Amino acid sequence: MKRNPRKVKWTKAYRRLHGKDMTQDSTFEFERKRNRPERYDRNLAENTLKAIKKIDKIRSDRASDHIKNRLKTGKVQRQKEARKQLELGIHLVKAPLALAQDSSLCLPKIKDNVSQAQTEENQPMEE
Repeated sequence: MKRNPRKVKWTKAYRRLHGKDMTQDSTFEFERKRNRPERYDRNLAENTLKAIKKIDKIRSDRASDHIKNRLKTGKVQRQKEARKQLELGIHLVKAPLALAQDSSLCLPKIKDNVSQAQTEENQPMEE
Protein backbone atom coordinates (compact mmCIF):
# COMPACT_ATOMS: atom_id res chain seq x y z
CA MET A 1 0.00 0.00 0.00
CA LYS A 2 3.10 2.21 -0.28
CA ARG A 3 3.02 3.42 3.32
CA ASN A 4 5.99 4.86 5.13
CA PRO A 5 7.01 2.20 7.69
CA ARG A 6 8.18 4.86 10.15
CA LYS A 7 4.62 6.18 10.35
CA VAL A 8 2.79 2.86 10.64
CA LYS A 9 2.52 2.02 14.34
CA TRP A 10 2.91 -1.75 14.12
CA THR A 11 6.29 -1.72 12.35
CA LYS A 12 9.66 -2.19 14.01
CA ALA A 13 10.91 1.06 12.45
CA TYR A 14 8.11 3.04 14.14
CA ARG A 15 8.81 1.45 17.51
CA ARG A 16 12.53 2.22 17.25
CA LEU A 17 11.99 5.79 16.09
CA HIS A 18 9.52 6.61 18.87
CA GLY A 19 11.57 5.03 21.67
CA LYS A 20 9.19 2.17 22.36
CA ASP A 21 11.77 -0.60 21.93
CA MET A 22 15.24 -1.05 23.32
CA THR A 23 17.38 -0.57 20.23
CA GLN A 24 20.74 0.60 21.54
CA ASP A 25 21.34 -2.21 24.04
CA SER A 26 24.66 -4.07 24.12
CA THR A 27 22.97 -7.40 24.87
CA PHE A 28 21.71 -7.57 21.28
CA GLU A 29 25.32 -7.81 20.15
CA PHE A 30 25.49 -11.41 21.39
CA GLU A 31 22.70 -12.56 19.06
CA ARG A 32 24.36 -11.20 15.95
CA LYS A 33 24.80 -13.70 13.14
CA ARG A 34 28.38 -14.77 12.58
CA ASN A 35 29.36 -16.19 9.22
CA ARG A 36 32.52 -17.92 10.40
CA PRO A 37 31.95 -21.35 12.00
CA GLU A 38 33.75 -21.92 15.28
CA ARG A 39 35.70 -25.07 15.95
CA TYR A 40 34.00 -27.17 18.63
CA ASP A 41 35.47 -26.71 22.07
CA ARG A 42 33.82 -28.26 25.11
CA ASN A 43 34.94 -25.47 27.48
CA LEU A 44 33.77 -22.78 25.08
CA ALA A 45 30.35 -24.43 24.76
CA GLU A 46 30.03 -24.71 28.55
CA ASN A 47 31.00 -21.08 29.08
CA THR A 48 28.60 -19.99 26.35
CA LEU A 49 25.68 -21.77 27.99
CA LYS A 50 26.49 -20.14 31.33
CA ALA A 51 26.77 -16.75 29.68
CA ILE A 52 23.39 -17.14 27.96
CA LYS A 53 21.63 -17.29 31.34
CA LYS A 54 23.41 -14.16 32.57
CA ILE A 55 22.72 -12.27 29.37
CA ASP A 56 19.02 -13.18 29.47
CA LYS A 57 18.74 -11.92 33.04
CA ILE A 58 20.53 -8.67 32.16
CA ARG A 59 18.32 -8.15 29.12
CA SER A 60 15.10 -8.75 31.05
CA ASP A 61 16.21 -6.33 33.79
CA ARG A 62 17.05 -3.66 31.23
CA ALA A 63 13.75 -4.22 29.44
CA SER A 64 11.80 -3.80 32.68
CA ASP A 65 13.75 -0.61 33.45
CA HIS A 66 13.00 0.68 29.95
CA ILE A 67 9.28 0.06 30.47
CA LYS A 68 9.32 1.73 33.89
CA ASN A 69 11.02 4.81 32.45
CA ARG A 70 8.45 5.01 29.67
CA LEU A 71 5.58 4.76 32.15
CA LYS A 72 7.01 7.49 34.42
CA THR A 73 5.90 10.22 32.02
CA GLY A 74 2.22 9.44 32.50
CA LYS A 75 2.47 9.31 36.29
CA VAL A 76 2.20 13.10 36.75
CA GLN A 77 -0.79 13.23 34.43
CA ARG A 78 -2.53 10.41 36.32
CA GLN A 79 -1.90 12.19 39.62
CA LYS A 80 -3.41 15.42 38.29
CA GLU A 81 -6.49 13.56 37.06
CA ALA A 82 -6.85 11.73 40.38
CA ARG A 83 -6.59 15.00 42.31
CA LYS A 84 -9.22 16.61 40.08
CA GLN A 85 -11.51 13.60 40.48
CA LEU A 86 -11.06 13.77 44.26
CA GLU A 87 -11.94 17.46 44.30
CA LEU A 88 -15.11 16.80 42.35
CA GLY A 89 -16.16 13.85 44.49
CA ILE A 90 -14.88 14.88 47.94
CA HIS A 91 -18.44 14.73 49.26
CA LEU A 92 -18.34 10.97 48.69
CA VAL A 93 -15.27 10.61 50.90
CA LYS A 94 -16.13 13.07 53.67
CA ALA A 95 -19.54 14.09 54.94
CA PRO A 96 -20.67 17.56 53.79
CA LEU A 97 -21.20 18.69 57.39
CA ALA A 98 -17.64 17.73 58.31
CA LEU A 99 -16.34 19.72 55.34
CA ALA A 100 -18.39 22.75 56.35
CA GLN A 101 -17.10 22.64 59.94
CA ASP A 102 -13.41 22.06 59.13
CA SER A 103 -12.12 23.67 55.94
CA SER A 104 -8.72 21.98 56.33
CA LEU A 105 -10.29 18.74 55.07
CA CYS A 106 -10.79 20.28 51.63
CA LEU A 107 -8.08 20.17 49.00
CA PRO A 108 -6.81 23.53 47.78
CA LYS A 109 -8.39 24.67 44.54
CA ILE A 110 -6.21 24.62 41.44
CA LYS A 111 -6.62 27.83 39.47
CA ASP A 112 -5.88 28.18 35.79
CA ASN A 113 -4.96 31.60 34.46
CA VAL A 114 -7.09 32.71 31.53
CA SER A 115 -5.77 35.47 29.33
CA GLN A 116 -7.83 38.61 28.83
CA ALA A 117 -8.04 38.02 25.07
CA GLN A 118 -9.97 34.79 25.55
CA THR A 119 -12.56 36.35 27.84
CA GLU A 120 -13.22 39.21 25.39
CA GLU A 121 -13.79 36.78 22.52
CA ASN A 122 -16.45 34.89 24.45
CA GLN A 123 -18.65 37.94 25.13
CA PRO A 124 -22.25 37.68 23.85
CA MET A 125 -22.94 39.46 20.58
CA GLU A 126 -24.88 42.72 20.55
CA GLU A 127 -28.01 42.94 18.46
